[in-house]
Amino acid sequence: MGWRPKSFMSPPTTSRLAYIDWMRGLACVLMFQTHCYDSWLGGDARKGTFFMWSQAGGTLPAPLFLFLAGISFALVTHKLRQKGLPSNQIAGMTIRRGAEIFGLGLLFRLQEFLVAWGWAPWSDLFRVDVLNIIGLSMMLMGLGCWMTLAVTRSAPQRLWLVATGAGMAILISLLTPVLWTTWRPRWLPWPLESYINGVHNLNQPQSWLFPLFPWAGFAFAGLAVGFALLSDWARRREALSFALLGAVGAGLILFARWFDKQPTKLYAGYDFWHTSPSFFLIRVGILLLILLAIYAWCRWGLGTLGFSPFVQLGQTSLLVYWIHIEFVYGRFSILPKRAVTIRTASLGLLAICLSMLFISLLRTSLKGRGPEILFWRRRTLKPI
Repeated sequence: MGWRPKSFMSPPTTSRLAYIDWMRGLACVLMFQTHCYDSWLGGDARKGTFFMWSQAGGTLPAPLFLFLAGISFALVTHKLRQKGLPSNQIAGMTIRRGAEIFGLGLLFRLQEFLVAWGWAPWSDLFRVDVLNIIGLSMMLMGLGCWMTLAVTRSAPQRLWLVATGAGMAILISLLTPVLWTTWRPRWLPWPLESYINGVHNLNQPQSWLFPLFPWAGFAFAGLAVGFALLSDWARRREALSFALLGAVGAGLILFARWFDKQPTKLYAGYDFWHTSPSFFLIRVGILLLILLAIYAWCRWGLGTLGFSPFVQLGQTSLLVYWIHIEFVYGRFSILPKRAVTIRTASLGLLAICLSMLFISLLRTSLKGRGPEILFWRRRTLKPI
């Protein structure tokens, strides 16, 4: 019995929804390009429209990751319910998984601090990053689903789960402006307040961080979408369901633009681009339109024809997120920071994409083969 390397082109052994992986892979690529150009471009290259559009594309990965975390959470919860597990056990399993992701986020911050030892401030250990918020959002979704299932035992529970996700998303978006301004929990130590509004140690909420308000709202929006797609009606009319979600997305964008132009203002302090419910709804609408487009691409286009780099990256998004940071922003950056042209940075971006794809392929190829590899290694090292 010998070990043979698994083909990189073989399909994954687990059943996955291709559009979710494709969408997550798209988020990875958008993240790569944003980080690479932000880290490496220098001089006049940072002042042109190319850099502007590159950074504009960087506004999508975090909402995409959180939105997809919500959809995946709904799928996992549905699968556990089908197995007949009680709501308490489902809540325990999903909340623990969220705690694991949150713990990985803390570990990532510790790694970044140690790698940058000597020039990174100690406050970086408490920076609220997207991985932290994905973990906390999963824990909150687990708690919300548990409460909903406990209260609605004799009611159409899936409908109530959809309402819970949508309601929490709206509530988070409505509370964000005041929690960033007039209702700031200043009585909390800043490392804790930062999880509410991203204040960090700078005395004012920072738009470049990822606090629960508003970012957890995207996860709950995904939760609502996920449970809606799991309904019997949606399963029988899958294509129509996605088309309706796209229509809802377009409607949200139009409604938010109309609402923002109304003379009556709900908040004393209003920041459209960072805290407004209108911009939150616009971004949710964009996510729904992207979801429709990628579903159509995967079902009727070339999205899943043969090997898809996007699907592959989407299956290992946490791994490539973790690794690429060091080679773009960290001490091991493959190019000098803020010092190169668009052409050089683009070549660096290509190198990052290809290397992350290779690492992703290696990860899926070796997944679950630890005992076989160990057996093979012992066999090859055995003296003749």
